[in-house]
Amino acid sequence: MRADAAASRRLRDPRILLLSLLLTRSSPPGPTALRSLMTVFQHVRQARDPFWPDDLYRTMIADSLTRPVLLNAVRAEPELGAPVRGGLPATKIRRTADGWVLTGHKGYATSSEGLSYHLAWAATEDDDPLLGHAIVPADSPGIRIVRTWDHFGLRASSTHDVIYTDVEIPTGNFRGVPRSAQPADTSLAAVTIGATALYVGVARAAQEFFVRFANERVPTSLGRPIATTERIQTIAGEIEAQLVAAEEVAFGVARRFDEGAPDAAERAVLAKPLVARAAITAVQTAVAAIGNPGLTRHNPLERHLRDVHCVRVHPPQEDTALLIAGRRTLATAAPAVRSPAPPAPPESTPTSSSRPGAPPGAPPGAPSP
Repeated sequence: MRADAAASRRLRDPRILLLSLLLTRSSPPGPTALRSLMTVFQHVRQARDPFWPDDLYRTMIADSLTRPVLLNAVRAEPELGAPVRGGLPATKIRRTADGWVLTGHKGYATSSEGLSYHLAWAATEDDDPLLGHAIVPADSPGIRIVRTWDHFGLRASSTHDVIYTDVEIPTGNFRGVPRSAQPADTSLAAVTIGATALYVGVARAAQEFFVRFANERVPTSLGRPIATTERIQTIAGEIEAQLVAAEEVAFGVARRFDEGAPDAAERAVLAKPLVARAAITAVQTAVAAIGNPGLTRHNPLERHLRDVHCVRVHPPQEDTALLIAGRRTLATAAPAVRSPAPPAPPESTPTSSSRPGAPPGAPPGAPSP
């Protein structure tokens, strides 16, 4: 079902980013927001480039009114790694008389145990393989979740492995495109900036704890809350400065998308490392200021510290983002550099007429007046 123009505009609105920030207020913040965002982004993608069968999409939307219906694109694989760096999926899909059969092993499938539909990235085995996302109902026979997720951060995100063994899906649930004719995925930039903004929300949650702790902590040697000291006030200002900078970059790029700016996607690539650095710095600054209470599992700050570092794994990773930006910058036509003027010819032996300051008719070597 192709969304109407108004609905499409709403899906592109910066309120998606605001949603990503607000969802982090839930508990635990990062994983809950991530699962929700992955679902929202699939609706964004459908609005821009419809690929669901109409009836199935309508059914899914109707179900969403009565229960949570989580979606996610399941793309990464144990051998391939992150597909954004290139390569074909080892997960294969083959046509049958009744539709398609999917077989493969996926990794890092966020929301794996809670998904209603898997959008499994797969390829046919043709010479010019068809590539695309197979829409797989989560209750289909042949799906097995392998509980491999034991991560530093986002521990509640259920990002386990998924094994598909001869999973049957209807013909309309896979609309692959030949590899040689793959279009650019225009939704990736929106996913990039939205997922990155999520971690600003994680950092805001860390800031909330820092502020509460600073106002409640009263050392006996001080006799008043540490929030009243200039040191803590300066640190609070540094944390706020990092977060304001991150939010301005994120929302600024989102506005450029909404306004149709031609450089919006390019700027989104660089926004990722800028926002990520700021969010991580903000949380690390809070932890360093608080000391041991910031690292104990009795307080949420240590969880925020772990979660915020997961921003680095979302594409594009920092090395890729900087490489793309650097190549683009160096390839930009620059104004022609003016060639240096040719050197002046060597001066001849000075004469009375050429020697600066010499009186007319003075012999060589005569002093100037």
